[in-house]
Amino acid sequence: MNLGNNLFNARKKSGLSQEDVAEKLGVSRQTVSKWETDETLPDIRQAKRMALLYNLSLDELISFDAEVKQLQDVIENTSDEVQKKVNWTKVWSKKYPVLASYQKEVEIEFYAKELQRLLCDLQTKYGYSKLDSMLVLKDILAHI
Repeated sequence: MNLGNNLFNARKKSGLSQEDVAEKLGVSRQTVSKWETDETLPDIRQAKRMALLYNLSLDELISFDAEVKQLQDVIENTSDEVQKKVNWTKVWSKKYPVLASYQKEVEIEFYAKELQRLLCDLQTKYGYSKLDSMLVLKDILAHI
């Protein structure tokens, strides 16, 4: 995605018009339009002010992805109680079908015992909670 699209999507997500942004930044609506169509680029001060206006960091604004931001917001605003009700295997298996079928093929008990040993080890050695230990293992697996 290019910077103009990022600016456009961030503005739309914020519910602001080009006129609103122009007024708040002290520029013309045409200037905002030129930024959003990649005709010109905002200077760094204007970009920083836009990021603040859109409630984003400058890095987020430059690489703004409305869908990613929306997902992050949903995750951050979902209570633990609601998350416990979600069948994550079913949700993720739509994207990764192996999650729906591996139980019939893999010796789950063997791996479960080994993973339990690793979880206990992380809890004992480092004092991590069970959840933190699972997150550490997940992250280690993602790196290998």
